[in-house]
Amino acid sequence: MINNSGKTALVFGVRNDSSIAWQVAKKLYDSGCRVAVSYVPETEREVKELLEVNGMDTSLTCCADVRDEWQITDFIRSIVTENHPKIDYILHGVAYGNHNVMCSAVPGSQDTPPRYLDIPFEDLVDSFNVSAYSLLRICRVAEPYLSQGASILTLTYNASQRVFPGYAGMSINKAALENIMIYLAAYFGPSGVRVNAISAGLVMTTSAGGIKGVRKLRKIGRNTAPLGNIAANDVADTALYYFSSLSQKVTGNIHFLDGGFNIMGVSNDAD
Repeated sequence: MINNSGKTALVFGVRNDSSIAWQVAKKLYDSGCRVAVSYVPETEREVKELLEVNGMDTSLTCCADVRDEWQITDFIRSIVTENHPKIDYILHGVAYGNHNVMCSAVPGSQDTPPRYLDIPFEDLVDSFNVSAYSLLRICRVAEPYLSQGASILTLTYNASQRVFPGYAGMSINKAALENIMIYLAAYFGPSGVRVNAISAGLVMTTSAGGIKGVRKLRKIGRNTAPLGNIAANDVADTALYYFSSLSQKVTGNIHFLDGGFNIMGVSNDAD
């Protein structure tokens, strides 16, 4: 059993109880960790209710739009105290891309979604800001408060390396996120801070619901991955390895957690 008593974790990306970030937050809390969770205005009530129902400290929350460095700064400064002067773990579990970035139709709209060639630059930049650059921004703000041997973890997806048409422009963000991750791993190495990524299989979260053909992708995963599809709790289990001393010499790693989907060329039931 991993014991994280006395450790402090920051979790970015909890939206509701289907969020991968929420499952990670719960797993950290169950391991004895002091867990601080960010929210945005539209998720404040649900996030605080989740914490309360699960016996977690609702005072360890703060509104923090990851596009705003000052909001991240306020969040971190509200968590770092005289009794808890250091941050041990950070989960970067945020991602966003609107329908233009995903090249998908808005529900109930008759408008034709853009082609991949026509993804609007402004929309893509905003999604990049939230989904990729925010990892750099969070690390910049957190750097003075990181403990020796701190661990930073982000969530990516195999669309960074392979074509999933329904993911469209978000694949650009995931590729950028992975590159930012490895450069941060090199940057923080001398201070003993680890930076890694979990490349998770498709989990049915609220965000995943916006992916065109998501149920078809889940079916493909079920038929292709040797171990089948994964759930959010599987990601939380793997995250706990990175949020412990068990991974103290692991950094710059992209950890595939997709039931083995990434090793397959064709599905197991292909003729």
